Formats: sequence, C-alpha cells, structure tokens
Amino acid sequence: MSSSDIFIGETIGTAILILLGGGVCAAVTLKASKARNAGWLAITFGWGFAVLTAVYTSAPLSGAHLNPAVSLALAIKNHDYSTLPEYWGGQLLGAMIGATLVWVAYYGQFHAHLTDKEIVGGPGAQATAAKAVEAEEKGAGPVLGIFSTGPEIRNVVQNLATEIIGTIVLVLAVLTQGLNDKGNGLGTLGALITSLVVVSIGLSLGGPTGYAINPARDLGPRIVHALLPLPNKGGSDWSYAWIPVVGPLVGAAIAAGIYNVAFA
Repeated sequence: MSSSDIFIGETIGTAILILLGGGVCAAVTLKASKARNAGWLAITFGWGFAVLTAVYTSAPLSGAHLNPAVSLALAIKNHDYSTLPEYWGGQLLGAMIGATLVWVAYYGQFHAHLTDKEIVGGPGAQATAAKAVEAEEKGAGPVLGIFSTGPEIRNVVQNLATEIIGTIVLVLAVLTQGLNDKGNGLGTLGALITSLVVVSIGLSLGGPTGYAINPARDLGPRIVHALLPLPNKGGSDWSYAWIPVVGPLVGAAIAAGIYNVAFA
C-alpha cells in the first residue's frame, strides 16, 4: 500500500471511529438528546460498533490501524518503522475531523446543554453546579467527556497502569487473532474480533479512566474541544492529557514484546 493510501485510509477510518464513538458519548450526555442517560452499556457497545464500522471502511486502503498504539506494535512486530508518520498523521487528523463532525451533528444539543443553568451553574443548580465546579477545579469542562477521557480518581500511577493494561489486552488480541494475510493491518474477521475486544475492555477496564487505549482518539478530540467555540465549555484538562497518550504507547510496546517472545 502506498503512503497516500495509508494516510487517506487512516484519516477516513479514524474520523468514522471518532464520529460514531464520540457520537454515542454525546447522545448519552447532552440535554435534548433522545438517548440521554442511556448509560455505560450504550457507550461501550457504541464504541465497539464504531470500531467495526471504521475498520471495515478503511481496511482496503490502510489496513485500518486507527490507533497509534496498534501502528507502533505492528512496527515493532515487523521491524519496520518507515510508515509510522503516515499512520500517526492520518490518525490524528481523522480524530480531529471526527470530533468536529460530532459537534456539527449535535450542535443544538451542545448549545442547549451548555446554556442550561442546571448544568453550568446559576439559580437552582445546587448539586449539579457543585459537581461542575469540582470538575472545573480538576481542569475538565462539563462536556469534555464527549471528546476525551478522564479519570474518576486522579492517581497518576493507577491511571497510567489502567491505560497500559487495557492497551496490552487490545494489542495482543490484534496481533494474535486480528491481522490480515499480509500481517500489516486488520482483516475481515479481525475487525469483528477487535470490536468485541473493545467492548470487553470498556465493560471490564473502562471504569477508572474511560479506556482511551488510543492516543489519537484522546488527543485529537481534546485539541478540537480546546478550539471549538462552545459556550461555557470549561477546560480541556491538559494536565491529564499525557496519560492517555503515553499509557497506550507503553502498553503497545509491552504487548509487541510479549508477542515476539511468546507467539512469533
């Protein structure tokens, strides 16, 4: 596959991943959404189906890595780092495009949510406003969770470990069961396996940090959150932003090492 195919495929695939994954977060979170308060099961299955759709769409072009951690693990496995810039660049751009499309699709809901006194503060806000103030003090605005992840308990060691562990599970599943015949991306069966693994990770390991397990999935939308003209959007929590980037990359390297020792 050519460099242009890789970049275009990863851009399109990651944009779809974030559009549908961020979209389910918006649907569950925002005021005036028909799916509001649908809960964690809706989010985990929404992200799983997002992975499935994105992989099937982009696999013919790029092998559908859609995740810098997966690209790094495959580079380590295959001892070939030459295409990492194309993969990582397309993934970050696609994540930003997908996050922007979530904002477009839910434009009215974002406005209704972020101008509601019960949510952003004001008379009658009481407990809801107190929670918003607490989040602001931690650096996270009231809709940041639609764009990127954040911990329920802020503990750097635990948060980093959670992201590393979740990514090891994901990458080992990809390397052992998900690859196409060329071994450079996900195959048809691999797309289904990977989407189910993402659901499993979300259900089992997503509680502490929101399971980024993908640096582009977290960083790209966080940048978009910082740039979008959202009223009362609050902070983008940059003090936490390095954990969902470093954790998955470390986890990917460990998983690739395990694969090369135990399975190769």
